Amino acid sequence: MEREQHELYEYARKRIKQKKGLYYHFVLLFLVCIFLFVATKVMDFTAGSNLHMWLITIWFFLFILHFIKVFITDRFMNKNWEREQIDRLVALQQKKLTELENHLQEPTK
Repeated sequence: MEREQHELYEYARKRIKQKKGLYYHFVLLFLVCIFLFVATKVMDFTAGSNLHMWLITIWFFLFILHFIKVFITDRFMNKNWEREQIDRLVALQQKKLTELENHLQEPTK
């Protein structure tokens, strides 16, 4: 496999792993929500307490953060983005070095 094909393969494998983890997180969240509602309503597990709602809310917030990371942040800030940023910064540094060298080589009057 060529280097570029290998990088594409690794990127696809990483994205699939991220999405799989997100789907697993969602299924686990869903099952725990069902269990907490059943434990609260049917078994009267925590009578008069809204602890299960706080747990579900916090966990749902964490799931939303996970979703944003997988589908928004990592989608745009991937290896290609990193390479572009590095190339841009290296070009800026080289330009500044060239300007400094030109400034130093100018004859003083």
